[in-house]
Amino acid sequence: MKKLLTKIPEIYDILKIIEQLKLPDAWLCAGSIRNLIWNYLSDQPPFDPTTDIDVIFFEPKISYDATHTIEKFLKLAHPSYTWEVKNQVHMHLHNPNTAPYLSARDAMAKFPEKCTAIGARLTATHEIELFLPYGLSDITDFIVRPTPFFSENAGKLAIYRERQAKKNWQKKWPQLRILSAE
Repeated sequence: MKKLLTKIPEIYDILKIIEQLKLPDAWLCAGSIRNLIWNYLSDQPPFDPTTDIDVIFFEPKISYDATHTIEKFLKLAHPSYTWEVKNQVHMHLHNPNTAPYLSARDAMAKFPEKCTAIGARLTATHEIELFLPYGLSDITDFIVRPTPFFSENAGKLAIYRERQAKKNWQKKWPQLRILSAE
């Protein structure tokens, strides 16, 4: 996995841009990486410039509005990418009945799908560090299923199902198997 990310020049450049922001607990995550893997395994060009570049971080001192300012900066400074920047300190507010997240990793582990719960960042020695709370098998096996967090009650499962219907990932990756729960 690390080799694949290193071989894609755009991804390594994005990781360097994120590192230069000096945001605490910052990661490139979710569809940015998942879609690249699915594209690669489907013999499509791995990097898709239409895929959102999902950047998350965790910093209580940075407000919701300041986070939007960071996103605007990235859009102006690097307009060839579709940036989405989220401070996970505030994101629990978007999920009903969710306690505040404790870190970016905690938030990733509570993303809707196991295959979306993936993050990458550069270490101090510029090596790629991965966070895979549920491993890689769902991604490489083209399986979409809810995380334990989204499986815990009917309300969250309904949100998961609505998301699957809206995303329509099977149009681009017909080999996907979308599961309702474990």
